[in-house]
Amino acid sequence: MPVSENTGRQAELGNQLTLYSYWRSSAAYRVRIALNLKGLSCHMKPVHLVRLGGEQHSEAFRAINPQGLVPVLEHKGHVVTQSLAICEYLDECFEHYPLLPPASLKRARIRSMALQVACDIHPLNNLRVTQYLQDKFGAGMNIPEWMSHWIVEGFNAIERQLNGHGDRARVYPAGKAGLFECFLVPQVYNAERFGTDLSAFPGIRHLTAECRKLPAFIDAAPERQADAEEA
Repeated sequence: MPVSENTGRQAELGNQLTLYSYWRSSAAYRVRIALNLKGLSCHMKPVHLVRLGGEQHSEAFRAINPQGLVPVLEHKGHVVTQSLAICEYLDECFEHYPLLPPASLKRARIRSMALQVACDIHPLNNLRVTQYLQDKFGAGMNIPEWMSHWIVEGFNAIERQLNGHGDRARVYPAGKAGLFECFLVPQVYNAERFGTDLSAFPGIRHLTAECRKLPAFIDAAPERQADAEEA
């Protein structure tokens, strides 16, 4: 099948996709990037995580995802949760623009770096955690300082890995963005939002700047979403 026809077929199949998202959710942001890189159209259903105590806590949404979290992908009547699982599901279902390279070791390395964001940095900074800390410790809890601490600790390791591998995790076939970049850029967005000093991370900053030039990342940005609000 010619590339143009294949791409069109992916978009047609993508019409069957629905993503429950929130404009500022970095986990949903990852999936939006992945959808864009793969050329998939998707119906977005906003779930406001703050208004009226959070729409994610409603019985209607809990019936879709018992965890009460976004993102959630619906495809052909089936539900997939968790951003990494969603991205890999999309990669397995739609062949256009693979997010992972074919070599097993490179795939494992990129998954490892994506998981460092998803499992080691993001969970300590997510809305549920920060709301609990504020409820528990009140005004004495400096949330931006808490978030920056864990972002910096995680980015220290990622920066060393970006600089330490001969093939570099960013060099996904022909230098294109892939799964790792889908996870890194939203975490940098979070860091910037909370005033984290990123001057010690030139590799991360350069990679993020390059990605932000790409339409897939531009269109997935929080401020470009239909449910975006003024900060």
